[in-house]
Amino acid sequence: MVQATDLPRNEDGIAEALAVLQQQFGDRCQTGQAIREQHGHTTTWIKNQSPDAVIFARSTDEVAQIVKICAAHKVPVIAFGTGSSLEGHVNAPAGGISVDLSQMDAVLAVNAGDLDCRVQPGVTREALNTYLRDQGLFFPIDPGANASLGGMASTRASGTNAVRYGTMKDNVLSLEVVMADGTVIRTGQRARKSSAGYDLTRLMVGAEGTLGIITEITLKLQGIPEASSSARCSFPSVDAACRTVMNVVQYGLPVARIELLDAQTVGAVNAYSKLDLPETPMLLVEFHGTEAGVAEQAEVFGMLAEEHGGTGFVATSTAEERNKLWQARHDAYWATLQLRPGAKGISTDVCVPISKLAEAVGAAQARLAELGFIAPIVGHAGDGNFHALLLVDPDSAEEQEKANDFVGWLNDLAISLEGTCTGEHGIGQGKKPYLLKELGVATGVMAAIKAALDPDNIMNPGKILPG
Repeated sequence: MVQATDLPRNEDGIAEALAVLQQQFGDRCQTGQAIREQHGHTTTWIKNQSPDAVIFARSTDEVAQIVKICAAHKVPVIAFGTGSSLEGHVNAPAGGISVDLSQMDAVLAVNAGDLDCRVQPGVTREALNTYLRDQGLFFPIDPGANASLGGMASTRASGTNAVRYGTMKDNVLSLEVVMADGTVIRTGQRARKSSAGYDLTRLMVGAEGTLGIITEITLKLQGIPEASSSARCSFPSVDAACRTVMNVVQYGLPVARIELLDAQTVGAVNAYSKLDLPETPMLLVEFHGTEAGVAEQAEVFGMLAEEHGGTGFVATSTAEERNKLWQARHDAYWATLQLRPGAKGISTDVCVPISKLAEAVGAAQARLAELGFIAPIVGHAGDGNFHALLLVDPDSAEEQEKANDFVGWLNDLAISLEGTCTGEHGIGQGKKPYLLKELGVATGVMAAIKAALDPDNIMNPGKILPG
């Protein structure tokens, strides 16, 4: 377990702010141990650092009110969505107040003609797509978990569709944000492009709540495609699968998703989801477009895969079969945990240039075998992003130390290949040591922005920046 550093606590300020907040928010200000721990730990493998209280906000005005009170007493404020982040983003290393945004869950406007919508941060991606379905629209960013859109914007999330539709940074038009002094700002309008001043939207997307709390999001939408087709293909090696991905990208084939599963993952998915897929490395692919278009794309993909030893190519446009296949992919995390019952899953991600993907995945597999870990690898292969899930005995200090060493080694490898220490997890606490290695003195520019916008360091302190 990563031993996240505790930061100095402002005990008097916390007590004074909490007294005011309890008076103003009543039962919506919770201080019970269980709910505080829930808002500190969530799915991460980093140690729990609970806030002193959790407040369930219902409006932008309430969020601003909370932040103003905390700012007056120099008390940390940590935004909370659904708790599906993986790198300790919602921990409270200096204590403070967790602002739970789950009750701010309204779809405020849909502009179907302009292909955009405006939502509150507690709306989840699944809820939004259910709301949009009868209008022939959908929001494409799919990180797997049913995350809140505010959290997805804060961590610059991506997922299986990123190869075609981009990440959150490509799909957010504008934000409403409560700043560290309680001021509410809007970062832009609904226009698809703008040259008006600094790009504050992109500054906030990926800031992980360290600069402000997102209270509204204006998102780009897509039309539901006329036809969708999914395919799977098995390969003799991960190297062969990765080289196929590189050829697909170079060919310009407009895949919507292209996912890599190694042999261990396929075996786990078979057992968990009651499938009978060949237990060799596999690519799962999806195509969007017209009936003729997706049929042609599937045919071309099959030919490219065959050049690298791909076998068992099966394509389907049946919704039930497609959903079954992609649900199995999304269940891969839970499926792989069954490979070692009682183990703790330590998930880490990196992203490298497509041309380096085969090298990076191959080196990671060799290193994991050398260390003796059961650690399946899956990847959003179309953009060079992959994940390793190490299954570690939670009672073994030796295994935890080896896991930490591997995570560090993998991040260093990705950076050495001109990649990044995280393609979609974000930095939080878990990736802080590697940001300086990746960006060098640029982290000083980040620190200067943080100091200017949040001089008392109350917005999600202890995240992203070294130290």
